[in-house]
Amino acid sequence: MNRAPPSVWRRPVHFLAFGLGSGAAPFAPGTFGTLAAIPFYWLMSTLPLGVYLMVLGVAGLIGIYLCDRTSRDLGVHDHSGIVWDEFVGYWLTMAAVPFSWQTALWGFIIFRVFDVIKPWPVRTVDRRVTGGFGIMLDDVLAGIYAWSVMHVWLWLN
Repeated sequence: MNRAPPSVWRRPVHFLAFGLGSGAAPFAPGTFGTLAAIPFYWLMSTLPLGVYLMVLGVAGLIGIYLCDRTSRDLGVHDHSGIVWDEFVGYWLTMAAVPFSWQTALWGFIIFRVFDVIKPWPVRTVDRRVTGGFGIMLDDVLAGIYAWSVMHVWLWLN
């Protein structure tokens, strides 16, 4: 069971790192964090691709700080409730994917599979790279795998 520290509701950095509170879910916080990223993808999907990628890059850079700071404050590397990395990983999965509820759901499933199974080198990065960069990097790599599958699926359909 996930226990969110009270600071999630008091400190803006923790609130953002916990995916606007979605990471405080009592179970499966990564799944809830990814679900919380979907409405933002819906809004971002209307952006030109270049702007979408810039927003994604900025979110990733901000995420390094948010995840690092929150992790250090809590004294736990990659607390399960820190889900900003899931937000960014999902948004990466959905880059250049036209929005529909089917694509949003398919992207959600594919990203979660790669985030959970952590194929090489994702698992290695998850275990060896520390700090906010490490917290973000494994989900970015999972997002790259999921993005590849999404685009093959779109190409075939």
